[in-house]
Amino acid sequence: MIAIAMAASGAMVATAHAAAAGCRVVYSTPSQWGGGFSGTVAVTNLGDAINGWRLTFSFPGSQQINQLWNGSYTQSGAAVTVTNASWNGALATNAEASFGFNATYSGSNAAPATFALNGVTCTGSAVPTTPAPTTPAPSTWNPPSHLSSALNAVWKHQEDTYGDLYGFRNYIWDQLIAAQGSINYCVRWDSSAPVSAALRDQIEVKLGQQFNKWIAAMAGFDGFPYTNVPVNVVGWAVRDRNTLQWTDNSVDIYVGNIRENAPQCAEPCGRFFHQNGQYPNCPGGYAHHYDMSLWLTAGMAGGAGGDWGQRVGSEYYVNSLNQENQHILLHEIGHGLGLDDFYDWDPGVGGFLMMAGSASQITEFDTWMARDWWRHLKNRYGL
Repeated sequence: MIAIAMAASGAMVATAHAAAAGCRVVYSTPSQWGGGFSGTVAVTNLGDAINGWRLTFSFPGSQQINQLWNGSYTQSGAAVTVTNASWNGALATNAEASFGFNATYSGSNAAPATFALNGVTCTGSAVPTTPAPTTPAPSTWNPPSHLSSALNAVWKHQEDTYGDLYGFRNYIWDQLIAAQGSINYCVRWDSSAPVSAALRDQIEVKLGQQFNKWIAAMAGFDGFPYTNVPVNVVGWAVRDRNTLQWTDNSVDIYVGNIRENAPQCAEPCGRFFHQNGQYPNCPGGYAHHYDMSLWLTAGMAGGAGGDWGQRVGSEYYVNSLNQENQHILLHEIGHGLGLDDFYDWDPGVGGFLMMAGSASQITEFDTWMARDWWRHLKNRYGL
């Protein structure tokens, strides 16, 4: 339940008293300097939906927060309480909220051992959400009746919002057909953290798993030709070669090529820069081209995505390698497929991946939105 209390200013504020049934926290310190550091905390609600959250934890040392964003905080000694901002208090099941802070410390800077969301200790125990259907996809457009009006509203919104919806030729659909059912990536490692050969390979495997969750949602639908797509990481871009702790030549390595103030893979090899699919100046030729970039950025909360690739936090990506669904990455891949954002409007169907923060995996509604794109674009491929 939500109790209404009177603030000192006389305004009414909502105070949450309902305990969450479960939660998971990812704590990281993306930067540290003499006597100070910055931290990020991402908390996922694994229980029933809540409207108003309070995260409590205690530092194990002398850490003192002096600035925090995306929430409000109080600190008494080592004990910290962070409450939601006015705009991020509603957390559906499996939805995530995150905040960042700057702090001082002396001596060691160890991470807090225990977190609690609305009084319940975060142990990572999950409550599953409704996934996308696992039954065979229908061969034609026949969405469930309870989704039809929302799907129509989404497509109309896209037609009204994007000026070149049908003329644009670099959706992931286009990339897949051009490469005959495979996708090449280059990783932009925008971090000073070292990368071992084992971590390099884990990053590639996880990327393929997440990408193919969208492919699995499409397999068998209305002439979609693929059931599994090989995802190949063909290159890494870094500021400093010493960041990459391997010496084999299994991938191309780009050092010191900076674009958007971040490492950039060779532009002569990128489809974003050569959408005709020709790479005459790419060292090694077509086999070394990349269709999209996976831009892993230290300290980043949230993500970005489009026809050029996906951008997420490097700590988020690495810390979630063992999770079944990297929901931020899945959301950004959805944008590469053309799927809309829903920050400023609601189609009338709640709890789906493309409505950021409301689901942690591809849902039935996300699946039908992707199928809607395919049925509108497949004629360009003669299918």
